[in-house]
Amino acid sequence: MLSRRTMLLGLALLPALSPVESLADPRPGAVIELFTSQGCSSCPPADALLQSYAERSDVVALSLPVDYWDYLGWKDTLASPKYTRRQRAYAKSFGAQPYTPQVVVNGLTHVVGSHAGDIDRAIEKTKAQIGSSRVPLSLHTDGRTLTIDIGSAVSGDETAGTLWLAAVRPRVDIDVRRGENRGRKLSYFNVVRELTPVGMWSGKAAKLELPHGETLRNGERCAAWLQVEATGRIIAAAWLPPR
Repeated sequence: MLSRRTMLLGLALLPALSPVESLADPRPGAVIELFTSQGCSSCPPADALLQSYAERSDVVALSLPVDYWDYLGWKDTLASPKYTRRQRAYAKSFGAQPYTPQVVVNGLTHVVGSHAGDIDRAIEKTKAQIGSSRVPLSLHTDGRTLTIDIGSAVSGDETAGTLWLAAVRPRVDIDVRRGENRGRKLSYFNVVRELTPVGMWSGKAAKLELPHGETLRNGERCAAWLQVEATGRIIAAAWLPPR
């Protein structure tokens, strides 16, 4: 599902990884990615719903605004073509077309982003699919260095993955002045400002250290997850705990 360019970027950073011995039980157990747009009149209910998932400790809930509705008269102020490409890669793997609002759950399935019941069922279904393949992952910082620890593979089937790091703005309020949502003030939760593949995982316990100040801005949160190359499934995820 992931591009060769992404794989090469991760490989370039691989020497920064080193073994670790043990990690705590992995949590949270689900990653949900909401693909949304300020130019989409169907998206505000999904954007509001995401807040309830953003408040849960067992879920990494993220907003990834896309740019392909900009032609409708309002340029999304939070969108990135990188998120559009990510959604299209998912769509290709699912044999579907990109749409908004779309939620992708644990990299394995997609549902309409405003349907809470479907999201909840997808979380439980994909958690069962991942099962014992899940590996521990944790983040911590001393204010200077951001450290990511990854456990070793439990299953022999999961031995190649990309470690993703997201810098996240907890809440952003936008006054939309044109387009389908003209005149509305919309709130977005856990908006991904930057999404970067920072390393490749080969099934062995590892550690990655990054400069804290170059990764996060004041007031931002940080999430990381491990995504299997072959299947797209997310087998580990964590938030950086507040200091």
